[in-house]
Amino acid sequence: MKKTVLAIIGCGRIANNAHLPALSKMENVRVKYGCDLLIEKANALKEKFPIIEETITDYKVALADPEVEAVFVLTPNYAHYTVTMDALRAGKHVMCEKPITVNYALSCEMAEEARKQNKILNIGVCNRYHRSVEMLEQMVREGKFGNIYHVYCSFRSFRSIPGLGGAFTDKAQSGGGVLIDWGVHFLDLILYVLGGAKLQNLTCDTYCEMAKDMKAYKYKSMWAEDTKDVENGVNDVDDFVTGYIRTDKASISFNGAWAQNLKKNEMFIDFLGDQGGARLDYGKKFVYVSGETLEEEAPEYEIPNMYFCEDEDFIKSVNSGEKNRNYIDNILESAKLLDALYQSAEVKKEIVL
Repeated sequence: MKKTVLAIIGCGRIANNAHLPALSKMENVRVKYGCDLLIEKANALKEKFPIIEETITDYKVALADPEVEAVFVLTPNYAHYTVTMDALRAGKHVMCEKPITVNYALSCEMAEEARKQNKILNIGVCNRYHRSVEMLEQMVREGKFGNIYHVYCSFRSFRSIPGLGGAFTDKAQSGGGVLIDWGVHFLDLILYVLGGAKLQNLTCDTYCEMAKDMKAYKYKSMWAEDTKDVENGVNDVDDFVTGYIRTDKASISFNGAWAQNLKKNEMFIDFLGDQGGARLDYGKKFVYVSGETLEEEAPEYEIPNMYFCEDEDFIKSVNSGEKNRNYIDNILESAKLLDALYQSAEVKKEIVL
């Protein structure tokens, strides 16, 4: 059996919790390198996942290795552009975690480089491989909703700003806050289900309110708490966002909060059509309501691991050259959307696209 030789660049949470568990279950891959600026993080990942053969701190060692066919770029957002561009120019296929990078212009440069080098560049918008999303996308194509005229989504949580003062809340490193971190998943999912909706115009407001005084901020839970730095760090990103989007297929409204003073986690998407509607409980299952029977339908189905499905499809693309649903050209509209939403919030005006 041919084994595709990989390098992992960035050995943090997404490597530990998503991609290495998936890759470790595949018999048709070799992970030759685990790379991180902190060798102890790379070594810890190797100890946890023995599929990694060697640990390094300089990713260019992996790029110079002719055996390596593809790399997983699992670094903080700000490094996506540099590492991915270097990898493409070194002749490697790339699976880059979301968001593509910190802005749309650089995302377009990455897409152009992938075309120039004739390499696969996939982006880790993993929800496109979630079984619920796949089913909703198929139902839309089959006309089960009739005309979808509006989609509403909520990605709101109770006081859970991640890694306060660290990379998550430093715009120079992350490119943004809750919109670029959580919103990218929800909004890309919606554009995908709608069937490649094209943007027309939009308006957005962002707020950084809940942890203006980082030392005084109280929280129930904190993702990436080990990266927080409330003494010396920065918090200059959005912790709440709201907006309205018009596309050629449907209008979209949304509210997102890393932290709100409501003891609720409200993570769902409503698809409203003239022949049917559905609420997707984000990351879980959906309930469909038929406009014909007026009855709720809760389909029974298994939900495979979406990271496994995403990574497996990337390996297939590497070997076949066929571009799949997560190829960068299919994700650029989502990157354009994020950029335009932040632009609208900054100028306090509607943006026409």
